[in-house]
Amino acid sequence: MVKLNDLTLRDAHQSLLATRLKTEDMIPVLELFDKAGFYALEMWGGATFDAPLRYLKEDPWERLRIIRANIRRPKLMMLLRGQNLVGYHHYPDDIVEKFVEKAYENGIDIFRIFDALNDYRNLITSVKTAKQVGAEVQICIVYTISPVHTLEYYRKLAEEAKALDADTITIKDMAGILEPYTAYELVKMIKKEVGLPVNVHSHATAGFGPITLIKSAEAGADLLDVAVSTMSMATSHPPAETIAYILKKKGMDPGVDINIVLKIAEYFWEVRKKYRKYDYIYKGPVVDARVIIHQIPGGMLSNLISQLEQYKALDKLEQVLEEVPRVREDLGWPPLVTPLSQIVGTQAVMNVVLGERYKIIIKEVKDYVKGLYGRPPAPIKEWLVKKVLGDEKPIDVRPADLLEPMYEKIKKELPRDLVEKEEDYLTYALFPEEALEFFKYRKELREKALKEYNVRIGEKMITAIIEEAGEDSYSVKIGNQVFNLELIED
Repeated sequence: MVKLNDLTLRDAHQSLLATRLKTEDMIPVLELFDKAGFYALEMWGGATFDAPLRYLKEDPWERLRIIRANIRRPKLMMLLRGQNLVGYHHYPDDIVEKFVEKAYENGIDIFRIFDALNDYRNLITSVKTAKQVGAEVQICIVYTISPVHTLEYYRKLAEEAKALDADTITIKDMAGILEPYTAYELVKMIKKEVGLPVNVHSHATAGFGPITLIKSAEAGADLLDVAVSTMSMATSHPPAETIAYILKKKGMDPGVDINIVLKIAEYFWEVRKKYRKYDYIYKGPVVDARVIIHQIPGGMLSNLISQLEQYKALDKLEQVLEEVPRVREDLGWPPLVTPLSQIVGTQAVMNVVLGERYKIIIKEVKDYVKGLYGRPPAPIKEWLVKKVLGDEKPIDVRPADLLEPMYEKIKKELPRDLVEKEEDYLTYALFPEEALEFFKYRKELREKALKEYNVRIGEKMITAIIEEAGEDSYSVKIGNQVFNLELIED
């Protein structure tokens, strides 16, 4: 039986609404999601960790806890960027281990783990830790098109994923360029040659999405990614109701209650109106067939437009779209997925705006050429390596092997008065500036919201915070301890 994962609470709104969907707008339909019959809900990870911190003044850990408290039937899934976690560069192993442990502890059942370069050395720590804590692990094959990304290339990756003890292999098509018959071949090959369950993840950007999922199911795919209809299509995913209906007609009923999903969709149709200024549908076409040529995901395209606007050079967009594949080729054909999509895109913008290719080489490209992101799918152009490194050689070890542990250092560095829970140290390790700003904001809110009283302990008067008020006594918190104490009015 084919099962469906719903991505409405993560990738769908990340793709359509610039990751601005607030937790408060998720809560009213969590009960419906719980009963809808999905195998899993992808609702955390990716940009939904840093976007709440940056733009919504929300704690991403709190979002996870709230959703976990309301969801019991479907599994909760997160997208993890391997050694990058939910950030944009590699973090030391101790941070990766602690993050995975805490994510599982707070409610994540499935870790969908990928590396932007398909360099599985960058997955070792996160996969190993996820397996140790008892989570389900999906290892991704990041799908792209280039002279080196052949069926045989993907077969070898699938074998590597199996060797890493993956529970499921996910074909991750972040740009919506996986056309139906290639998907059929790819799924068939992995099922036959590797023998693991296959999950197909695609976007609807180029118009392939729904057909690609159905052909994948015909080829034997076990899991398919969808979003509720009013949060589907365009740069998002195929519609859950449509896919569920077709599968049921073909004798592959995924067990999804379409009537419940329609209620969720009706709710999001109204909620989506609140986010109109971020909504992709007002900025680009429902089907953008250009992605078949330039392979640029929707989020990356938005970034390119934003950068060109800053340089007052929006008229050069077409030149940048032509430059992106050239930069990809120079860099050994990296897939255009975070963080490589931002790196390739920014360098392409610089090349066009300055009127000379690589007149300025951004720091991230230099780090990439040095090998600090991992092993490229194909060799980087020798002249570019020479331009960046001179006579030096790129590193040939796992990039994280060069990083010093930092968790204990972080614990000493972060001001204690801003820390409410252990997860705060991880938030700070990943996004120090954004975390500090949020922690200060949170502290100010707490100070305004909590009422302090003087309480007597023996002969001493101590300030405490009322937790609960009963008829005859008050429960108060002093430090981390809760006491029932006599209230003294000033």
